[in-house]
Amino acid sequence: MTDQEGDWNFYLRILSNSARDSTDPASDPSILQSVKKLHGFCKLENSDDLVARIYPQINKVFQRSVASLSQSDSGSSKGLLLLAILQFFLDFGDMVLHDADPSLRTFFRSCLSREFSDTDVAEATCEFLIANKRKLLASFPNLLPQFFPLLLKLIAWNWEKLEKSFLKIFPGLISPGSFLPLFPSIVDLPMLVVALEKVERSSGSGSRVGGGIASIQKSAAPEMLLALMDEAYTGSTIGDGGDDSESEDNNTIDVADPLFLELLKDENDGLAERHRATPALSSALQAAASGPRSERMKQTLKIAPRLLDVYFSVTLRDANDSLICALIPLLMTRNATMFPDKNFSHEIRRRLLEFVLAAFQRSPNFIALLKKPIIDRLGEAYDDVAKRELALQLCWAIGEYGGGGESHKEAARELFESLELLLYENLSSSRLGLRQESGNGSRRTTQSRLLCFVVTAIAKLATYHRELLPRARVALGKVVRSRISDARVWRRAHDYLGLMNEPGICWSVLGPSRVSEKRFPGTVNWSEGGQKMVAHIPFHILSEQGGPPFHDFALSDVIPKN
Repeated sequence: MTDQEGDWNFYLRILSNSARDSTDPASDPSILQSVKKLHGFCKLENSDDLVARIYPQINKVFQRSVASLSQSDSGSSKGLLLLAILQFFLDFGDMVLHDADPSLRTFFRSCLSREFSDTDVAEATCEFLIANKRKLLASFPNLLPQFFPLLLKLIAWNWEKLEKSFLKIFPGLISPGSFLPLFPSIVDLPMLVVALEKVERSSGSGSRVGGGIASIQKSAAPEMLLALMDEAYTGSTIGDGGDDSESEDNNTIDVADPLFLELLKDENDGLAERHRATPALSSALQAAASGPRSERMKQTLKIAPRLLDVYFSVTLRDANDSLICALIPLLMTRNATMFPDKNFSHEIRRRLLEFVLAAFQRSPNFIALLKKPIIDRLGEAYDDVAKRELALQLCWAIGEYGGGGESHKEAARELFESLELLLYENLSSSRLGLRQESGNGSRRTTQSRLLCFVVTAIAKLATYHRELLPRARVALGKVVRSRISDARVWRRAHDYLGLMNEPGICWSVLGPSRVSEKRFPGTVNWSEGGQKMVAHIPFHILSEQGGPPFHDFALSDVIPKN
């Protein structure tokens, strides 16, 4: 027997002897060391016979460790031991016909769900996932997307040490099955931290947060089932328990609240969105936003925007049109519902709006397909600042992309009617507001900005769809005649009415920015601007320009007077 054979035989005997012992394998450090040593020998020898001799003992250790999970409270060594065994299964499973998928899922469900708050286990898990990322995505493509809620808990609790590692893993969480549910989970990361810290206070130990969650989920399972049945059969929303759903201090979520359990779940259930307006949650979020914040919460408020950047980048690169089209209404809904922190809300909303506009630029026909949610959001332009900003951007997109394009006549007509209604409502309220609140400059500025967007969208939409021109002239004419309106709005409407009398120039200025085969006499092709002289641009397009002229002649010199 060689020295090397003696070495692996020695470590194999350690595993074999441990099988006769009734104690938890993770409590003996020599077991973890033996598994790692045997793994190294197998890699060095690359022998099927050696793997076949070692595999049964390692598999027994894995099964005993899993069986003792619910009974043991031994700390991080259990997770580290299981990760070492899983690495053996992934590297040599093909030689012994071992399917690693059930073992991986067992680790996530039974071990990581309890030990994600342990720094050593969290760090080792990230290293394991990075080292095996390619194989996991190729052989087990649904594994990480299924357990993305658990991995988000892991990073929310350990971000400071695992920031760079987790950003390498995160794209692997995105798949068709997790695509929609993942978005609200990212936006709700601060809410998740509120829930986790509640469990930490209840359990009295940060390293036992996972065990506390398991106890809560087990004890609340019957109530959760009844709540879900009530929601399904009666239509009532789960968690609407009023004051009964709040704890005694009125500042935290009750552990029996179904939404609390929803935030702390470990697996993707495929639901893109649930009702999140329970009184208990609102109270807890306001308390978390107004009170002193933990370092973990401060970090989380920075994490979510960065994860959202990666999510949107992967989406625009890899997702198909049907998934993106399904995501946009969800983004519109969540635009007004998020953690009440000013900077956090600003960063998230800015990214949402940028993505929506990027999606419309990529596929303008989305505007026609999503006309119903878009029209609904236009009707909410008065509700608050967040909804008004979304409505402004949607107005711009409707005009810029012609309501989905020239082929979507019916959708363009319906969108045009919504813009008309928004315009007339604003004109009426503007007259009333200027009489009653003449000193409210902020309100007037906001309303003028909205009117400018609406007027421009109407003019551009009518340029795309010329059958709408008569109605556009009537609408813009009302603005011009409404001397109570802001001068900027009046001037813009006046300019657009003048452009509509010159189809070629109107198409050049208000038509599509993309190259189009549609042309009118006098159309300016801006893509050729670098090769043209200023004289090639009709002079009457220069009218209504403020300030001194930038040429050395007057328009009256070249345009005959009537």
